Amino acid sequence: MNASPTDPLVLFMPSGKRGRFPVGTPVLDAARQLGVYVESVCGGRATCGRCQVEVQEGNFAKHKIVSSNDHISPRGPKEERYDRVRGLPPHRRLSCSATILGDLVIDVPQDTVVNAQTIRKAATDRVIERNAAVQMCYVEVDEPDMHKPLGDLDRLKAVLAKDWGWKDLLIAPHLVPQVQKILRKENWGVTAAIHRDMESSRPFIIALYPGLKNEAYGIACDIGSTTIAMHLVSLLSGRIVASAGAPNPQIRFGEDVMSRVSYVMMNPDGQEAMTKAVREAVNGLIGKVCAESGVDRNDIFDCVFVANPIMHHLFLGIDPTELGQAPFALAVSGAMQFWAHEIGIEVSKGARLYTLPCIAGHVGADAAGATLSEGPYRQDRMMLLVDVGTNAEIVLGNRSRVVAASSPTGPAFEGAEISSGQRAAPGAIERVRIDPETLEPRYRVIGVDKWSDEDGFEEEAKATGVTGICGSAIIEVVAEMYLSGIISEDGVVDGSMAARTPRILSNGRTFSYLLRDGEPRITVTQNDVRAIQLAKAALYAGIKLLMDKQGVSEVDTIRFAGAFGSFIDPKYAMVLGLIPDCDLTEVKAVGNAAGTGALMALLNREHRREIEREVAKIEKIETALEPDFQQLFINAMALPNKVDPFPKLAAAVKLPPKKQLPEGEAGDGAPRRRSREERAARRGRD
Repeated sequence: MNASPTDPLVLFMPSGKRGRFPVGTPVLDAARQLGVYVESVCGGRATCGRCQVEVQEGNFAKHKIVSSNDHISPRGPKEERYDRVRGLPPHRRLSCSATILGDLVIDVPQDTVVNAQTIRKAATDRVIERNAAVQMCYVEVDEPDMHKPLGDLDRLKAVLAKDWGWKDLLIAPHLVPQVQKILRKENWGVTAAIHRDMESSRPFIIALYPGLKNEAYGIACDIGSTTIAMHLVSLLSGRIVASAGAPNPQIRFGEDVMSRVSYVMMNPDGQEAMTKAVREAVNGLIGKVCAESGVDRNDIFDCVFVANPIMHHLFLGIDPTELGQAPFALAVSGAMQFWAHEIGIEVSKGARLYTLPCIAGHVGADAAGATLSEGPYRQDRMMLLVDVGTNAEIVLGNRSRVVAASSPTGPAFEGAEISSGQRAAPGAIERVRIDPETLEPRYRVIGVDKWSDEDGFEEEAKATGVTGICGSAIIEVVAEMYLSGIISEDGVVDGSMAARTPRILSNGRTFSYLLRDGEPRITVTQNDVRAIQLAKAALYAGIKLLMDKQGVSEVDTIRFAGAFGSFIDPKYAMVLGLIPDCDLTEVKAVGNAAGTGALMALLNREHRREIEREVAKIEKIETALEPDFQQLFINAMALPNKVDPFPKLAAAVKLPPKKQLPEGEAGDGAPRRRSREERAARRGRD
């Protein structure tokens, strides 16, 4: 950048990058010199309209800039022509044509959509600076010359180097036989899709089109054990044009990941069957998002995937057997790249596929995606990031140090092992409150707007029925039973409460709480409470182990990742002892953070390098090898915890006094209960 201290100062927003440039420098050139991502397909010919920017007017004292539209060249013939043909808003300029005349603050709109298909509301409000691995480059290739016998492909490469700076280009093999026909179709004008991920790698021509091609798309996909979620994204505008989800068809082979590993072990063709099933589901989702947005699946040039380790291996066609037994060895832990068609993904034949790195044997690329999204390593505060599932993934740290672990919570939070449990679906109870005086419950049901104690509830509920309890309500009902005194801190249902309410039912030596007296009859049994205790104790013990490794007694902020985390009420999660004590305002659900991480990696290749570097630095803690885990687990069986204080929770919620039930009344005596807890702790780590 040959600029003097007297040259105009240009600031690009929202990146904040700035520099001085001589008068007459095109705004697009200034952006490129500063590394600001401004899309351009046509190579400065003012035909694609992708490079639109806005001048911000005013005195920006903080930056010592007075910016004005007088400091940029007036609209010229190219912009006027574009305005006549396609329309250019009065406040927008084409950065390839507009030149710098004075100090400027330039806004690069993140919502620029030219020739776009149907746009859905963005799945995330986050602004992601674009630096995609794919760039569309229009060029006009010299015609053949008998005096300069250079091949058509070589002349194409030469003009891409001259106009766009692409050197040492490779070409996808399937394109080589098509080059001559494509070049001649539109009088030697073509658009090349160039893919380069790492600066150290050679760029590839992955697609070639006659004339100006003004569209390029990518997919970001999270393959979960239960659900597959996908975003279809414009690589040129950064906008999400469609999103969709579908059940993971591997569920028919096993509800949780370990049962799927068992299926592979017991069935010679099990791995191939599950790999085929998940790839077919991914291709089905691609078809769905493309149909919804009117996008041709052959215009998808880049794909980014995240998944837990077992889903990751099965998707890539890797036998996951080693992940089913100690030492839980990954076949590959680093980021992977493929030609998408090589593993049967039905997109452009030249499309590339990237998977984020896995952190450890049971902390996968999905946890890496969530870590990229939430960035504990980018802040000073101690952040706890937890994805609650059948196998919880836990990340704890700040910019000084990050540690990670997994903890086997089991399927209780998803409704399995619960007598009236079910997955979240219309008819499932999702919220529960219990009156501490009368012990009467009220609840909300998915698909019904009213609470159960409101007039008209039963009439509305006829459409869905009241069919069971889903995960968020399981957490709430056990926590509410504790707050109202129905269960003790040890999780024992207090049979003496039967004198106060008919909702306490005797089941031989134990008792249950009647949540709904209907068809079906919905109760919370002693075994249900135990299943939740075992699950939450496994998670808390894993968290506590990481806290001990970090040398902290509390965390500053907590983030629940994953679909289930979005529905967990932080207060009840803390009352239950699912998470450690923390200011409740600092406990937030972040939705599908893994999917957001995949989206970030899709739209900006620098985010790929970022998470690859950070995953290499994360310390992996294997709870199975930690001697303290069993005692932490036993302590965590109590509500909220046997030994850890919860002062911030106590300030926000009235916790009940400690209640010690007589051994006989518990119906499940203390000695037997302790041995059961110890066995569960050992079983969970074996």
